[in-house]
Amino acid sequence: MKRKHQSQMKLSQLHALIAIAECNSFSEAALQLELSQSAVSNAIAALETDLGIALFSRGRHGASLTPAGERVLAYARQMVNLQEEILKEAHLTRRLKQGKVRLTSIRSVATHILPVIISQFQQQFPGISVSVVEQFDEKSVEEDLQKGLADIGFTDDFMGDEFETWEFLQDEYIVLLPPTLHLINSKLTWQQLKTYPLIVPANEFTSDKQAYAHCERYCQTIHTEYLAKSDSTIVSMVAQGLGAAILPRLAAEPIPAMIQVHSLPNPFFRTIRFAIRAKVDQPPHIYAFLEMLKTFECISVYPFTPQKSVQGSDRLPSLQY
Repeated sequence: MKRKHQSQMKLSQLHALIAIAECNSFSEAALQLELSQSAVSNAIAALETDLGIALFSRGRHGASLTPAGERVLAYARQMVNLQEEILKEAHLTRRLKQGKVRLTSIRSVATHILPVIISQFQQQFPGISVSVVEQFDEKSVEEDLQKGLADIGFTDDFMGDEFETWEFLQDEYIVLLPPTLHLINSKLTWQQLKTYPLIVPANEFTSDKQAYAHCERYCQTIHTEYLAKSDSTIVSMVAQGLGAAILPRLAAEPIPAMIQVHSLPNPFFRTIRFAIRAKVDQPPHIYAFLEMLKTFECISVYPFTPQKSVQGSDRLPSLQY
């Protein structure tokens, strides 16, 4: 049985082939590759012997590719490019074995969404640590990013041009009614909501202000009975029959079973966003976390509406090497 020819082709020979083709000169290619001219000549001679074809025509005006050499050159460039991609991938993998992702987030996202994401991320990248700073207002999230105290921030407010921001999910504002209140009809109306004493968040969240402005457009006045800063305090007060409340579902969870939950007669949503500082080079592990955020299905955690559209960019940044 006739044995097939086994090529002894080397990548160094392909690099020499490409350099000579670009310079039209063995001597200039040698300078570019930082090799002696004899080393370059020997590499091409060995490659031509191995392939059994002539790659270059040598003459007084330098070296020019033969027709066969032109065809081989195209493949040589592909192989060299693949080598570069392999090296990049190996370099990226080494860098993704260590590092730290620093997150800053409004409380509701930090409590109900981030633990699931962090768990999935660390299953894939066990060597990268993740820290979370829980904030009670959007301004603190923005300040953490501005001061370089965090890499990625989660907020429900718009952010300035100094940030690159992506919409993450839609979180519905819901009405919490105490166990003692019974609706005449199963669907809550604005007229009914107008009569209930409300326990209102005593914070400066932009989304809460927008939600209450939305409500006032339909029922003119809101009867505020209590102010409370903590979402959990508000939920506990509703459970005790002290009044009703309007909260984002994320902020209200976990909702005790005895509390009645309704959508607003005209639904209202807040948009959760994540952001990084714009025009700042990020290490690969930060982009890896961003990619996970892009593909994460929030609907698997609570019944939210995932938001796939991107604000300020058509896609996430590509990994940087």
